[in-house]
Amino acid sequence: MLRLTFLSVFMVLVCAVSRGQQESAESVYALPITPTNVNYVNNKAPLRKNVLIKLPVGSIRPAGWLGRYLELQRDGLTGKLGEISAWLNKKNNAWLSKDGTGDYGWEEVPYWLKGYAHLGYILRDEQILKEAQIWIEGALNSQRPDGYFGPLILKHNKPDLWGNMIMLWCLQSYYEYSGDQRVITLMTRYFKWQHSLPDSFFLKDYWENSRGGDNLLSVYWLYNRTEGNEWLLELADKIHRNTANWRKHNDLPNWHNVNIAQGFREPATYFLKSHAQEDLLATYRNFNFVREIFGQVPGGMFGADENARPGYTDPRQGVETCGMVEQMASDEILLGITGDPFWADHAEEVAFNTYPAAVTADFKALRYITSPNMTISDSRNHAPGIENSGPFLMMNPFSSRCCQHNHSQGWPYYAEHLYMATNDNGIAVVLYAASTVNVKVARQEEIQIKQISNYPFEESIRFEVITKGKRVNFPLYLRIPQWAQNPQVSVNGKVYSVREGAKYFKVDRAWQDGDKVIVHLPMHITFNRWEKNKKSVSISRGPLTYSLKIKEEYVPKDSKSSAIGDSRWQEDADASKWPSYEILPGSEWNFGIVESELQNVHKLKVVTREWPKDSFPFEADAVPISIFVKAKQLKEWGIDRYGLTAELPESPIVTETKEQLIELIPMGAARLRVSAFPVVN
Repeated sequence: MLRLTFLSVFMVLVCAVSRGQQESAESVYALPITPTNVNYVNNKAPLRKNVLIKLPVGSIRPAGWLGRYLELQRDGLTGKLGEISAWLNKKNNAWLSKDGTGDYGWEEVPYWLKGYAHLGYILRDEQILKEAQIWIEGALNSQRPDGYFGPLILKHNKPDLWGNMIMLWCLQSYYEYSGDQRVITLMTRYFKWQHSLPDSFFLKDYWENSRGGDNLLSVYWLYNRTEGNEWLLELADKIHRNTANWRKHNDLPNWHNVNIAQGFREPATYFLKSHAQEDLLATYRNFNFVREIFGQVPGGMFGADENARPGYTDPRQGVETCGMVEQMASDEILLGITGDPFWADHAEEVAFNTYPAAVTADFKALRYITSPNMTISDSRNHAPGIENSGPFLMMNPFSSRCCQHNHSQGWPYYAEHLYMATNDNGIAVVLYAASTVNVKVARQEEIQIKQISNYPFEESIRFEVITKGKRVNFPLYLRIPQWAQNPQVSVNGKVYSVREGAKYFKVDRAWQDGDKVIVHLPMHITFNRWEKNKKSVSISRGPLTYSLKIKEEYVPKDSKSSAIGDSRWQEDADASKWPSYEILPGSEWNFGIVESELQNVHKLKVVTREWPKDSFPFEADAVPISIFVKAKQLKEWGIDRYGLTAELPESPIVTETKEQLIELIPMGAARLRVSAFPVVN
């Protein structure tokens, strides 16, 4: 009897080991919503759980070009903005005042701090952490007996809560990094104050009314981390009913580009409480609606150089840098809510193609407006070709008051969403970039994953799993981009094909040190025909769109004299250390692509070059890949009366000019560019 018992136990152990060694690898079309992740905080009932869970800030350390970009940001405008911006002057600053009085008490400080502090958390930069803490302490120490905190901004005798919404995000990130319970105390008291505020006094100003979804996310965040707080769900309803109506059909509550880029997601955020599919669908509808009218252009954004205007839909219309980074943040948030890789694909589209060209390659200046077709970037007033009057196309570190500060979140937030936790205690790779993540999987098992790649400039992404000497069972999910054709995944040399239409590829096994995974995403040349924009075309390869390489001539200008009218800088700010630039074309740009080239785009010549020694590929003369295509010059297409790239001529065009070979480079590396081309005979 004893022998049988021992044999039974032995067989159970053998079976268990055998099961632990089995590998499950399959294409999946949706991520699990159950069970409950034991390692990271998700939404508590009755809120609907997020499909993907953001990891705490500092869990992911980027490398490669993304790591280099963060270093440039630290050493450039973001890291040094405290030397320039009047809004970051500590003297009499309202964000450092215990009673909220003083100067510069609106959005600029928290806009900047969102990204600046995150740079410190990600890069573990002690100087940044020390500086950021000054502003964090200022906010924490500013709470009054009634629960309000921060500068008291009154508009029409009502409190304007917009600046506080941004600072709440700063405090939440700080809590994730530090565990400082003062954040919980402040937010609890502040939201009780909001809960008691009459609806007639709540979210009535234009900006806060459009962007109430940001406040709603913070309410959820606190609800998920505290007990006995059901009143927060009442506050969530109150925020939703007082926020601008983003659930309209074939209309939006307003057409300001930044409001759209962050406000369009509010219905999906409320969906987590309402569980109503119509709320979720409203966000998808908003996204598609604005792009159907104003987004018939490459690069993922839409034409709204301040506000989207009827008739101003050509790719020479641009978008604010603020709009780009807010769109990226919205994509990342919606990816968490839905698990839909559509949002990851779009985050990459904006991040790779539109956003990099909004700043100089050294990250020491930015411009307010950037367009898909932009052949001049000067200090002229281009109104009404663009809506604002002033030098809104200049690369100027002293200018564009909102974007000057708000740009800071773009790359840090992106880097923090490379990996996200899944509800079945696994990990999903949702955005691809060289990096290392320290993450908890299974039941509190700490592992590390290293990602090595020059994606999106190469097709293969390599992973190494480090389990610290243990065998750890968990599922690893790999996002499959919609553009990828015939992708493959290999696990320790064993190759798997991915089924057509799969959203993710799941590998579930007992992982151990040194396990290797390779994702191969073949990149083919394709083209989009923008039927609603004069039948123009754009050319892509994988997630990268390609633009005409135009010789960029940088003309230095005095940063103070060429700044936009509402710019402010510190008295001792040295403009010579922070030059501004006009960027003027030094080569011809008015080309149309020969139509026959589009019939065999897969045959276009692709030239690859050595990877840049500084790991920075977003510069016109350092790109590691180009595409060459036959084109003809269009003499009649030039600069219009507003000093802008003229609107596209209608395709197809008959011209007798000589056929020539032109070079296309990744759109994000082209600060002057034509990305939507006419088609010629």
